[in-house]
Amino acid sequence: MKWKTRVTDCLNIKYPIIQGGLAYLAYSELAAAVSNAGGLGQITAMSLESPEALRQEIRKVKRLTDKPFGVNYAIGQHGRPFEDLLNVAIEEKVPVVSVTGGNPAPFFKQMEGSNAKKLVLVAAKRQAVKAEELGADAVMVVGHEGGGHLGKNDTGTMVLIPQVADAVRIPVIASGGIGDGRGFMAALSLGAEGIEMGTRFIATKECIHAGNAYKQALLNGSENDTIIIKRSLGAPARALHNSWTEKIVDIENRQGGYEELKDYISGKANKNYIYDDNVEGGFAWAGQVMGLIRDIPSVDELITRMIMQAEQIREKWSE
Repeated sequence: MKWKTRVTDCLNIKYPIIQGGLAYLAYSELAAAVSNAGGLGQITAMSLESPEALRQEIRKVKRLTDKPFGVNYAIGQHGRPFEDLLNVAIEEKVPVVSVTGGNPAPFFKQMEGSNAKKLVLVAAKRQAVKAEELGADAVMVVGHEGGGHLGKNDTGTMVLIPQVADAVRIPVIASGGIGDGRGFMAALSLGAEGIEMGTRFIATKECIHAGNAYKQALLNGSENDTIIIKRSLGAPARALHNSWTEKIVDIENRQGGYEELKDYISGKANKNYIYDDNVEGGFAWAGQVMGLIRDIPSVDELITRMIMQAEQIREKWSE
């Protein structure tokens, strides 16, 4: 069956399935595997230590695949400057760039003259409309079920996707709570023309930077094993529930500010868990979709299975 949508046309991919930015995890091996399987893989730029490191990672992807791929820039609060890193993607003629967590206006201005497709992750209808006005080629819309940084309004994917699809003319890509062919088809039914998955791609063989304890937590846990942190900072985000994230919430509940929180929510604390298997000495992002994760397949196996399941649903609908 064909899976042609405006997303596949825009990004020149076989299936409208996009891998999320995944801080400290989305590097060449995973990105190339997703692209080779027919989706769009992405590198996480802001986790790399220098522009030259990003350049090397981009070139690794080009050696591993001849398919389109993207570079993701998480430019949220307390983040480092992105300009030098974005210049690398422009110079290397990366086919797709995506931006999350901040105002895309200066990002897009710097990209003037580039032929790269521009995606923006949003968590509210207002943000989607603004992204379209600024020149986004598509919006990735994350519902409250998602892992990592979310919207402030706790709106779920089932309600948010149709709202945004009705409000913008550019393609909508659904994110949050999607991990199999059923979620893929549900997203298309809601008006999306593609999906983005983060947590589900962590639990794959090619996500080689994720430690075994992290993957096992996703495999063995349920949707009830996540917790929202950073709400007091105006940047709510969903993570695995452990003693570390409980401590974060405790600080927030007693009105502790950023200075008290910063060591607990730092990249170092994140890497302690996801790289070093220090499951009580750091934190890890995870969406509620972990309640649907039952194995750790290769990326190709995962996408093939999703498409087969989606095709079965589509055939049933046509009866």
